[in-house]
Amino acid sequence: MREHARPDGPGVRVERDGPLVRQVGAADDWNGVVWSAPEMDGAAADAAIAAQVAHYTGLGHDEFEWKCYAHDRPHDLGRRLRAAGFVPEDAETLLVAPVTELPTAVVLPPGVRLHPVTDTAGVELMVRAHEAAFGGDGARLRHRALTRLAEAPETFVAVVALAGDEPVSAARMEWVPGTGFAGFWGGGTDPRWRGRGVYRALTAHRVRIAAERGYRYLQVDATDRSAPILRRLGFTALSRTTPYVYRTTP
Repeated sequence: MREHARPDGPGVRVERDGPLVRQVGAADDWNGVVWSAPEMDGAAADAAIAAQVAHYTGLGHDEFEWKCYAHDRPHDLGRRLRAAGFVPEDAETLLVAPVTELPTAVVLPPGVRLHPVTDTAGVELMVRAHEAAFGGDGARLRHRALTRLAEAPETFVAVVALAGDEPVSAARMEWVPGTGFAGFWGGGTDPRWRGRGVYRALTAHRVRIAAERGYRYLQVDATDRSAPILRRLGFTALSRTTPYVYRTTP
């Protein structure tokens, strides 16, 4: 899935650069390294890191990411990235599950309903829920979701949980054409609504859709908050992944 990665949306491209696979797009797209060859040694890693910094900064991007997995080589790749100016963000757990072994019953708290994201208004609800769950600015999420809906809606599913008219949780699912995998992304719940089963309901909703479309496996890079829930539902942890981010300005 990583070595033969597909572009995660319209207008971006995946490139092989020596021992690496990277995605390149506009400034508002996700830009970064998704895979490195398992035989890459220390000297090759240092050269590859320098080459990516030169490449992305040469494109005028003010930041890009290197997804570093616990099993990536060399074993001190994270240290080498930090030495080159990358900053590690919160680690996540890579989880995978067969679709047929996961629950599909959607059980919501009283007063909460699911709203599919199919237009600009839905994207705005999703962004509001995302900002409430994770903080920060959802501008890039808005750009990517609107672009996907406009140019490749068949590869994108998103849903928002509404309490009345207030978005309290949201989650996405993206297909990987030509494989049996679908990916869960962006699942998060407003802190005031955690512990009530909303995230579990969003997970079951997406599992049901993946099953209907014939996908065999689900993949998630889960936060430490989501990972225990997903394990209880039947996901298996395969590795840990840390996003190392290079920024041209602090």
